[in-house]
Parts: sequence; structure tokens; C-alpha cells
Amino acid sequence: MTFSSINPYNQRKLKTYRTDSLATIERKLKQADRAFADWSALSLRDRTNFLRSVGTYLQVHKQRYGELITAEMGKTLAEAISEVEKCAATCQFYADHAEAFLADQPIESDAAHSYVTYQPLGAVLAIMPWNFPFWQAMRFAIPGLIAGNVGLLKHAPNVSGCALAIEEVFREAGLPDGVFQTLLVDVPMVETLLKDRRVKAVTLTGSGRAGASVAAIAGSQIKKSVLELGGSDALIVLADADLEKAATIAVKSRMQNAGQSCIAAKRFIVEKAAKNQFTELVLHNIQKIRQGDPMDSATTMGPMARLDLADTIERQCRETVAKGARLLTNTIIRSGCNVEPILLDKVKPGMAAFDEETFGPLAVLIDAKDEADAIRLANQSDFGLGAAVWTQDAEKAEQLARQIQAGSVFVNGLMRSDARVPFGGIKTSGFGRELSEAGIREFVNVKTIWVEKS
Repeated sequence: MTFSSINPYNQRKLKTYRTDSLATIERKLKQADRAFADWSALSLRDRTNFLRSVGTYLQVHKQRYGELITAEMGKTLAEAISEVEKCAATCQFYADHAEAFLADQPIESDAAHSYVTYQPLGAVLAIMPWNFPFWQAMRFAIPGLIAGNVGLLKHAPNVSGCALAIEEVFREAGLPDGVFQTLLVDVPMVETLLKDRRVKAVTLTGSGRAGASVAAIAGSQIKKSVLELGGSDALIVLADADLEKAATIAVKSRMQNAGQSCIAAKRFIVEKAAKNQFTELVLHNIQKIRQGDPMDSATTMGPMARLDLADTIERQCRETVAKGARLLTNTIIRSGCNVEPILLDKVKPGMAAFDEETFGPLAVLIDAKDEADAIRLANQSDFGLGAAVWTQDAEKAEQLARQIQAGSVFVNGLMRSDARVPFGGIKTSGFGRELSEAGIREFVNVKTIWVEKS
């Protein structure tokens, strides 16, 4: 069996990759098992030094890896290079803070001495998507490896080149063999891997259907899982907001990476008094976007990553319009994976663009009577990943942020993942956390040690 990576801008085949045989998979699992024993025995300081080298290596080679990302999944070269830089910065962040995050925690008790220590589990399987091919994998691998685990990456088939390049990064940065390995395997092999005693836990970023399946298998094996399953993030704009800034950030959030981001602002919920002006400002910003060749520096939005994804966003748009929404960008302009930005108005619950996750350059405007109605609409979703609130009343903004059912809420700013703060969702957006202190502690044994008084 083979995987092919295809340039989404022009549909040219880039390369074909042969999937791993059963013998190759067995060899890699054995190597991971052996590597864990040695890697986990290293001091935390030694492991952090290795990861500092990874960050340095990424920074030096960011142009080359950026070009690979752009070729395989279509984001602009500037976005791709920024993605690699973010990975490098996260290496440095964890190298600087891992000692504090994983330090033994003294516990007051009636023991002579009691504390909690954090110890690695073993091989963690990561099932990762294509939309941020380096960042998604690295945000699992960096804290996981520093904590003493070893990594096995099952990446999306259309970014197999990136998957192998990530393994190359760790190897070239000097990490021992087997500490991080890429597995070129198809979906049916995931169950086999999860049932293998050498795989101790799993993290997945992907669809709800994939997450439910992986969680069920992991649960049947009593193995830890972390799921990040996408979202339909609300961006609430109240009448007193800085509308120019809100509109600029809203369009950036929705259209970056051609709209293919779990934490993009997908539903613009706008208080009635601000609706007309905000709509004009959003349209103005959308009209400045230049969709085209992602390698061209003049392009500000590349193609969607695959034809089936472009089909889905077009279907969601047409179904939403058929139920009464208004198309404000005149028409749907699409050629293959190249989809011009779309803006819909008068979107309501029961429409595809409200109820479903829209993973492409489709923004929707939703009318809210007041702030209470805005919160109701924001929470009227099966998803709960992220959200944003725009108002110049800081106290009110924080009160509203607490009412929104989401893993993260950003006030007057761009919703984003950041190594310094936990990342993850609730409801059908998944469970568990990545990044920050919470992320590095997901795949460790939180062990209590109690020394009785003599």
C-alpha cells in the first residue's frame, strides 16, 4: 500500500510513500520499548538539553521545512515558516520550564515525608491531522519527550513528507534512535497499535468520529487518551467593542490557513447595534485577501488541503443559503482546492454553517439581540473548544467569558494556542489538555510517595 502527497494548489503529485510493513512496525515498536528504558533514565536536564537542540535545528532549517509544509498542505509560505518557528519556540519554553513543571511536590501530611512525583509512562501514540503538520505533532512530542516518554507518530497520509521530516528533525538534533519514530500506517492499523502492550497512551487531534473510535479502543485497554476534536468557535462582538480591531482580528482568525483551523473564529455573533458597521468592516477585510499560489509572497491565503475538504465547505455554504442565509460575497468562486473567502449573513441554528464545524474559508454572521442572547447562541453548539469576546468593558468581558462553554476564551484578542497556557476543549471538542504545565502532566504517572514515621 502507498500514500501520495499532492500539491493542493495545482494537484500535482509530489511523492509516493510505501506504508510500513508488519515487520517494520514490529521493529519500530521494539525500538521504542528499548529506547524508553534508556531515555527515561536520563536526567531531566539531559533531556531538556536535547530538546533545546531540536529548537535550534528547527530555527536553522525553518525555510526548508516551511516549503515542505506549503507544498504538501497548501498554507502560504509565510504561515508555514511561522509554524516551524512556533515549534522551535515551544522547545525553548519547555526546556526552560520543565524542571519546575515536573518537580516533586511536597504534600503536608502526618507522614515523616510525603510527596508527589511525576514519572513517564512509555511509548505514546500520536494520531495527528494535516492542517498544522509540524505544530500539531510537536506540541505533543516536545513536552512528552522532555517528560521521559517516547513518541510514535501516525500522521495524516497527505502530509507523509512532513511526518518523515519531523522524525528527521529529532534524529538530526541528536536524539537517540527510537525516541521519536514516524509510522506510515493506515487507519485500520491504529487499533492494532493501541492494543499492543508497548503503547501506553494515545493522543489524537481530528474529527469527532475518529476521536470516539480511538477513545473506545483506548478505554477497552485501560489506556490514557487525550482528544482534541475541533470546534465551532464563537466570536462575540458587543456594541461597545472596538469594531475596526474586532473585524480585522475576526477575519484573520477565520481565514488564516485557508480557514482550516480548529480554533478559528467560525461564528461571528454580533449585537444588533453593531451589526451593520461590523459587517461592512468584515467585508472590507475579506476583500483585501488574495487567494492563490501559496509560494507567491503576494498571496495571503492558499488553497484548501484536499478536494474533498473543498467539496464539504461548498456543500455547507449552499445548504446554509438554501435555508435562508444571505451570501454577501456575491458568489462561490472555486477552482479545485482554491476557494475564495465566503461570508454569509443571517445564519441561525439549524443551518449547516451554524451546527457543523466549517473547516475552510467560510465566515458567518449571526444576529444577537443583546449580550445574554449572544451567550445563548455561543453555547448553542455541540462544540466547546475556544471563543472570543469583544467589548471595551473589561469587567463585563471577564464575566461573560466565564459563562461561555469552552476550553479557552480570549478577550479582545486572537484565539490561539500558546505553549504558556493549557489548550483543549469540552463537550464534543474532546478532553484532556495540551501545552503548559497541564500538557506535560497528561502522560505521566502522578505518583504519591509516603514515608511513614519510624
